[in-house]
Amino acid sequence: MADSVQNDNDPATATEGQPEFRSRRDRRRAQDDARTGTMPIVSADPSDQGTASGGLIQSSSWAAAAAAADATDAESGPEEGTTADGNPTPAADAAVVDDPGMETAAEGSRSAERTALRSAPMPDFISSPGSFVKEQKPRPVGGFRGALYRLTGGAWNLGPSAKQRQEDELARRISRQLQGSFNTAILSLKGGIGKTSTTVGVGLTLAEYRGDPPCAIDANPDSGDLVERALGEGIYQRSTPRTITDLLGNLESIDSLTGLSRYMHHAGRLHLIAGEQDPEVSDSLTAAEYLKIRQLISSYYSVALTDCGTGVTHNAMKGILQSADNLIIAAGYAVSGAKRARSTLHWLASHGYEELARNAIVVITDKDEVSTRVDKSAIEEHLSGICRQLIAVPHDRGVADGDLVTLDVLRPETRRAYKEIAAAIVDGYV
Repeated sequence: MADSVQNDNDPATATEGQPEFRSRRDRRRAQDDARTGTMPIVSADPSDQGTASGGLIQSSSWAAAAAAADATDAESGPEEGTTADGNPTPAADAAVVDDPGMETAAEGSRSAERTALRSAPMPDFISSPGSFVKEQKPRPVGGFRGALYRLTGGAWNLGPSAKQRQEDELARRISRQLQGSFNTAILSLKGGIGKTSTTVGVGLTLAEYRGDPPCAIDANPDSGDLVERALGEGIYQRSTPRTITDLLGNLESIDSLTGLSRYMHHAGRLHLIAGEQDPEVSDSLTAAEYLKIRQLISSYYSVALTDCGTGVTHNAMKGILQSADNLIIAAGYAVSGAKRARSTLHWLASHGYEELARNAIVVITDKDEVSTRVDKSAIEEHLSGICRQLIAVPHDRGVADGDLVTLDVLRPETRRAYKEIAAAIVDGYV
């Protein structure tokens, strides 16, 4: 039988008897690995660590490989002339820094900073999306800042002015989201001092800035004209003049906002329930009937305004005050108007409504443009100490003529006053 032919390609036989050759080959491979900077490979199985050839650890994860390399460096100790974290020792750096104590303190500070950076959680797009986007400065709207912004195409943005920031803050307060349904009653002891115009102006302002439309209820027993002031006399007369009395007669059959809307009027996004115009019927609304209407409204509206008319003793007033979350007391700059506003607050406080009186908002409307003989500041000071907030509405023909109230024709000062009232109302809800 012929002798078997030895395979020259077998590494074990090719290098047999050549220890010097094998030693040089192994050293050359080790040097090549060092020159190419090959990352040590970490094994996914901890039990295999240190068992691979050359003591290397096998893994496909760069993070695990880096962690293994750090662990290997820690086990082997610091290099000569360096500290445990790889920084030069004070002795090695003495030629650069004359004061060893200062160098030690600096190294300690840098080491503490690195430790803090390593331990701090890294932001991500889910938990901290704002960390990856530069915050944009708000855009100026009017004035010199707005003109400069428009002329430069946004390259020069000085930001909003102090006045614009105040306006934006009022808008933010008005538009806050509410949990539940709230009701504000507007009342006075004297007629003709801006109670209904305040209800319309504030209602339109709430409708402009809030995401959900508000509702205004005319509960004036003296043939109130809330809807006429919001729509205009001509439009109201041409529409189907359904009133609060019609709503009461069909209350049990209403089970949706669509059904309720048949008994309402709309001035833009402000929804209104008209008061009864027949004098023989208008004063018949009772407290229990008003509470039924209020309960129905609360199912569909988060903000309701109730125009109460003059007086605090008519039939529905007990139900209105019982369901009110805050009050607006209408007053004027005439001495009689200021006295009656104060009397209203005293009456409320002495009849079980102390909290409503304490948190009331007194609105002084300069409806008749009183003469200079009237000391407006004295009247304001007289009323401000007995309520939560006092707001003055300046004289404006869009309010004083007793006709249609629209925000477009009002003076900027008047619109701002209504915004302040609306913001104060929502403040009382949250």
